[in-house]
Amino acid sequence: MSIFTKKGSEAAAAATAEKDKKSSAIVSFNAGTTLKVRVKSVTDTAEYYGYGVYNKVNTFVPKQPAERNAKGFITANPTVWDRAADHYYGLAKAAKDRGDETEEKKAKDAAYLYKGKPRYLIGLGSLESGKDIVVDLTAKQGKTVIAAMQKYEKKIDKVAFELSKSGSSTDTVVSLTPILDMDEDLTDAERANFDKTGENPFDFALFDDCLYLADEEEQTKNLVVAGFDIGLIGLTIGAAAQTADTDDKPIEITDEDLPF
Repeated sequence: MSIFTKKGSEAAAAATAEKDKKSSAIVSFNAGTTLKVRVKSVTDTAEYYGYGVYNKVNTFVPKQPAERNAKGFITANPTVWDRAADHYYGLAKAAKDRGDETEEKKAKDAAYLYKGKPRYLIGLGSLESGKDIVVDLTAKQGKTVIAAMQKYEKKIDKVAFELSKSGSSTDTVVSLTPILDMDEDLTDAERANFDKTGENPFDFALFDDCLYLADEEEQTKNLVVAGFDIGLIGLTIGAAAQTADTDDKPIEITDEDLPF
C-alpha cells in the first residue's frame, strides 16, 4: 500500500523527522526562510497522512498505513496511533452522552494529538541550486501554496516565485508570491537556474525518499515518548505486534468531532 493518499492533480484538488540526507530532495523550511523557486507544474504535489506531536515526536509515516476512504476517514487496519486517538474519541463520545462538554472537549483535544493529519509534499525547482527540491507542509500551508500555484498557473513558465514561512511554533504562515521583475530581483545565476529547472518535468520518484517510515514497534515507543499510556490500548514495549488487535474497527468519527 502506498504511503501517499493522493498524487498529482488529485492532491492539488484535495488541497483547495529525520530524513535520508544522501538521497532526499527535501529541504529545510523553517520559520524565517524564503526560497526562490520555479513552479514546474501545479500538480507536482503529493498528499500523505503524518503522525507526531509537536516538540515531542517528529513527523513520521507508518510503514503499514491505515486504509482510508475518499474523505480521509479510516476504514480498516488502524495503526497504534489511530487506536490511541480512538481511545480518546471514545471518551469524548461518552462525555457527550452524559452532557459533560468540558470533558468532551478535553478528550477530543487529546485524540487530535495522536490522529494522522494530512500533509503535502510540494515539488519545485530551486533557483539557488538549479535542482529539484521538495518542501513538506501542513494541510493548511499546503492548501495556501497550491491555491497560489493554481492562481498563477498560466504564468508559471515565465515567472519565478518566493516561497516564504513566517511566524513561530505552530502559528506559522506560508506564502507563495511571484517575482514580477526577474531582471531586477534575480541574479544571473538564479535566472540561469530558472531556465535550467524548466528543462525537465518534476520527477515524482523524489517524493519516495522524503518521509520517515516507522514500523509498529517504533510507533509504540513514540506513543510513550508522546506521553500516552500504551496500556490503555493493550500494548507493552517489545510486545506490540503480539498484543495489538489489527481487527479492531476504528471508531466512527465525523467532521464535527474534529477540533477545527
